[in-house]
Amino acid sequence: MILMRHDVNQATILLTTTLLLTQLLSCSHSAVPSSTASNESSVTIRHNSGDWPWWRGPTHDGKNSETNPPSQWDTEKNVVWKSPVPGRGHSSPTLSRDRLYLTTADEEQETQSLLCFSRGSGEQLWSETIHEGGFDRTHKKNSQASATPACDGERVFVAFVNRRALMVTAVDHDGKRAWQNSAGAFTSEHGFGASPVLYKSTVIVSGDSLGDSFLAALYRQSGEIAWRVPRPKGDTHGNYATPIVGTVARRDQLLVAGRHRIDSYDPNTGEQLWYVTGRISEVVANTVTFSGDHVFASGGYPEKELLCIRADGHGDVSDSKVVWSESQAITYVPSPVAHNGRLYVVNDKGIASCYDSKSGTVIWRERIDGNFTASPTLVGGLLYCPNEDGKTYILKASDQYEVIGSNDLGVGIFASPVISNGHIYLRTHDQLYCVGRG
Repeated sequence: MILMRHDVNQATILLTTTLLLTQLLSCSHSAVPSSTASNESSVTIRHNSGDWPWWRGPTHDGKNSETNPPSQWDTEKNVVWKSPVPGRGHSSPTLSRDRLYLTTADEEQETQSLLCFSRGSGEQLWSETIHEGGFDRTHKKNSQASATPACDGERVFVAFVNRRALMVTAVDHDGKRAWQNSAGAFTSEHGFGASPVLYKSTVIVSGDSLGDSFLAALYRQSGEIAWRVPRPKGDTHGNYATPIVGTVARRDQLLVAGRHRIDSYDPNTGEQLWYVTGRISEVVANTVTFSGDHVFASGGYPEKELLCIRADGHGDVSDSKVVWSESQAITYVPSPVAHNGRLYVVNDKGIASCYDSKSGTVIWRERIDGNFTASPTLVGGLLYCPNEDGKTYILKASDQYEVIGSNDLGVGIFASPVISNGHIYLRTHDQLYCVGRG
């Protein structure tokens, strides 16, 4: 509240402030003062070639350019190391330099934590408690620690819903907290699952909830809000899709699906570039992928639709840029992978499909055993696909359906596999495995 004073100079200052606030609120997004922006602009993201620094990997698409990953393992065979993981969580590992990071939650003690392991030995180096108490409701197939950490080479960024707010925290490599800030209020239906995204000097989070929703970018150095834009309100359901930044149609785009729409934003400012409305599902729990000029988005609840969109438009492109759509064998939670003119999808019920990415033609469709929550990872022309029982199927990414092997750890896997420098990192319900070649 602004209190008016009798002093003329004070009144002038207050009136000016009011006008500025009105202008900011009338805009589609808000930003911090330019002095803060200039101080943050020099912050760079540093990671090595063998790092897997965030959700869906260094290229944001679930792929790695390695050519000879391991293809055989069990609880002992080809296990380089395994380490117990306390608590419960579905976040995937993040690799940065010689360290590996996971989030976890102790549901009895109501703590949400960031864990750090040695990448070489699997030894747990430290655990930093991020929140105590403040848990909200979640779905039985979700967890209180489902968002994958993101690392810029200096700090690790984690996002948790706690005390009805989306909280973002930065922790350094030694486990010391740098800052913590609320990105906005969050009303939970089935919990939270959207991982943080790093872009230039910011960390971007999605606050799609059962109620008022938003996207927000926070400066990585200070935790201050860089910009924040409203998202469609969730009147009946939440939304769980992780946004992703990709260079599509020759420009950087922040992409997110859900609420019967697919949206593209400028990741620098939060300004909307284009959107498709009236399509896809109300609820999306996977991450869109992209290739060339196209974006691929899939939603499975309650409606089921897979869309290919040409991403070079502006404004409402619902009638002009949708290239093809599909309504059969649609994935809800596992994310699709685009590769060499093909789109690969393994859905929640284990139906694997290969599409011609330009036309949407189904090249093959087969069922593999089990239910799936983890997203496939593509390395060396192979798709690594863990099911919820802990068996990882390896499919050949080609125009002929071929399963080249399956490897069973005997304990459920909900986290997506991370593959780097000839090693596979798999999080089960209670263990973290590093698999190699003997």
